[in-house]
Amino acid sequence: MFYLFASVIVICSILTVTSRRILRAAIFLLFVLIATSGFYFMLRYTFLAATQLTLYAGGIVVLIIFSILLTSHIGERFPRLTFKKAIASALVAIAGAALCIATLLQYDFHQKVITAPAEELPVREIGLSLLSYGKNGFVLPFEVISILLLAAMFAAIVIAKKKKD
Repeated sequence: MFYLFASVIVICSILTVTSRRILRAAIFLLFVLIATSGFYFMLRYTFLAATQLTLYAGGIVVLIIFSILLTSHIGERFPRLTFKKAIASALVAIAGAALCIATLLQYDFHQKVITAPAEELPVREIGLSLLSYGKNGFVLPFEVISILLLAAMFAAIVIAKKKKD
């Protein structure tokens, strides 16, 4: 399953950025996000997998698709990529991959052993941490996610908006 999910992610990621039809690119992005949630299910991170499916696959991609359908023609194509832009894109992708690989190789991945049993938190403490903005608070991450959703909507509208002749 790992190799299946990994191949779906790699192939659909490449198709997302190389597709000339914007609606197809959004659908390929949906497949990437669903396969990523498959990794989380394999790791038994069910909450993270469900969040991935509902927030990203269910939220952002549907928002992007609706924005595309409302602002442009479905069959509209992006212009062909010039050779200079293709070379520049390839160089940036290689530099990003090299940075990621170098960072991963420098990190010490020793597994930490937890000896103490996990404590059960009361609901009041969980609620206070959800409303807190200090250490272990979740207000700031929720605000960042809302800005991310807003930026994704604006980006989809800007990309999908039909140019006036």
